[in-house]
Amino acid sequence: MSKRIYRSIKKPIRENPTADEKWRGDDRGLILCWEEGRQLGESQPKLAARALKGELPMLSYKGGVKRHPKKKKKNGSLCYLAQLQGLRGEDLDIRLSETYLLKCSRTGVKVIYSLESTIFAVP
Repeated sequence: MSKRIYRSIKKPIRENPTADEKWRGDDRGLILCWEEGRQLGESQPKLAARALKGELPMLSYKGGVKRHPKKKKKNGSLCYLAQLQGLRGEDLDIRLSETYLLKCSRTGVKVIYSLESTIFAVP
């Protein structure tokens, strides 16, 4: 059975979470990344609209696609995927054991998001 990290978009963003709540919980910081994405979507609605159209913009974590990529396939972090879900205004819904494949609608680059490509920062 795989570990599922889920949080409804209807839940409010946490206020002043502790370091343990941010990075050391069962979610491994994915809720924090998702909350950052939600805040980014509120402050940058044009970026959120691009993400909703299937673009994979450059964000805080590995997994976005530059304007003129050299490679047509790359690896990305689950932290990016969580932030993208928040940016799009979606529920956080990630299974740590799964691999996710997204294709950037602007560049055609395919990005594979997996736990193996994710480095979790623990302050």
